[in-house]
Amino acid sequence: MLRLIAFLRAINVGGHNVTMAELRGLFEGLSFKGVETFIASGNVIFESRSGDVAALERKIERKLLQSLGYEVKVFLRTVPEVAAIARYQPFDAQKLKTAAALNVAFLADPVEAECAKAVLALKTEIDEFHVSGREVYWLCRMKQSDSKFSNTRFEKIIRARATWRNINTVVRLAAKYS
Repeated sequence: MLRLIAFLRAINVGGHNVTMAELRGLFEGLSFKGVETFIASGNVIFESRSGDVAALERKIERKLLQSLGYEVKVFLRTVPEVAAIARYQPFDAQKLKTAAALNVAFLADPVEAECAKAVLALKTEIDEFHVSGREVYWLCRMKQSDSKFSNTRFEKIIRARATWRNINTVVRLAAKYS
């Protein structure tokens, strides 16, 4: 059995409210084992016999669309991948110490070089970015509400969907499930 963590986009934001019990039930309905949710922002931990992550993402997306009536993009990572993301140091210690927030975007595929350059060009006095494979790190030096950065613009630049989590959530997931 492979233990995976699903990072779901569009759960409990923008009027799309789903209880964690309902979310667990949907995953259990797909015959996954050991299903748990972690905080109410669309993080689901489960075990699967299949190691075909892309096929699992599509299967979960179809089930969520059918059951919830709207598109929910799914980004799966193994527990070791989440642990590596939690340990990764995209910025030096001084920048991290003075930042108001560090967030991680989860993507289905690695960011293309041209798109990565465009993401890095979003840097401002408030915001700084780092691209690493299928993740993009956003360091915000002030309150995020003071930033002009938006996920809509970000997704246009990378030409793909993404979901964001605060690094503290990722670290807590890694600590609990590693």
